[in-house]
Amino acid sequence: MKLPLIDLHCHLEGAASPTLIRALAARNGVQLPADLFNADGSYLWKDFSHFLESYDAACQAIRKPEDFFDLAYTHFSDAARLGMIYGEVFISADHAAASGIAYPEMLTALEGGFSKARAQTGVEGRFVLTAIRHYGVEKAEQTAALAHEFPHPLVTGFGIAGDEAFGQPADFARAFDVARNAGLGITVHAGEVCGPQSIAAALDALKPARIGHGVAAIGDASLVARLADEGVVLEICPGSNIAVGVYGAYGQSPFLRLRDAGVKVSLGADDPPYFHTDIANEYAQVQQAFDLSAPDMLAISKTAIEAAFCDDATKAKLLEKL
Repeated sequence: MKLPLIDLHCHLEGAASPTLIRALAARNGVQLPADLFNADGSYLWKDFSHFLESYDAACQAIRKPEDFFDLAYTHFSDAARLGMIYGEVFISADHAAASGIAYPEMLTALEGGFSKARAQTGVEGRFVLTAIRHYGVEKAEQTAALAHEFPHPLVTGFGIAGDEAFGQPADFARAFDVARNAGLGITVHAGEVCGPQSIAAALDALKPARIGHGVAAIGDASLVARLADEGVVLEICPGSNIAVGVYGAYGQSPFLRLRDAGVKVSLGADDPPYFHTDIANEYAQVQQAFDLSAPDMLAISKTAIEAAFCDDATKAKLLEKL
């Protein structure tokens, strides 16, 4: 039996393989930048800023609602074959709008793709509406307002991603208040490429239930204690951290040290094809690097289910699968 995998941290557009992006570009008549891919066909980027540029360049291939159907179907069906029983994906209304796709059209397409994957594989999932930090405060507030204007049962969370060094979390407090008032769970990308202060500022200003990445917390013992005391769950993506140069190997990740200090931790694949990983690989690499037992790994999945932005009935069904 495969270990039941849970992925709370994955970007839908960032999960699109080079093959899928090329197919969408061909279908939509989009000329992708010549330097988007390596000679072997993988995504080409050199550092975190360049990664963000490549990500946006690849998203140019996404031009029609049916493209989001394909993105959702491909991600959930592929991840289910790896053993994922539940996944949440970050969705960007900004990237859709840049292609002239209205948010309701995007949602309809995403629901269709996910529903097809669920019917075929039994996989469960939800979507996390996500603002892009370096697009600015006004854009973030507009994104949060969509949750009120177009509520959807599969959109259960709100977050912010992008350039962690842009602005301060407090700048986005109004956007998060709007999203929280719409009943959405709150998660914030912080503490990957910036230090512990990034996490502390997010906790103070935005009151998230989860932190995306959060590994920089290990540099501040009082912050680690705070995360443990407040029960904030970290969505740790070791493969992503290695790819962007935060750590050199899985064994260098503070994943285990954070867990042993009482912090709730989960695993995520982040942007799988960009970082040459997937959720099954993340589980396998962490288990091997820290010599964890099968019960240890099941406990990680249990923590993730309990932290998931879905209803209690769905959580109960998922916990039964453990």
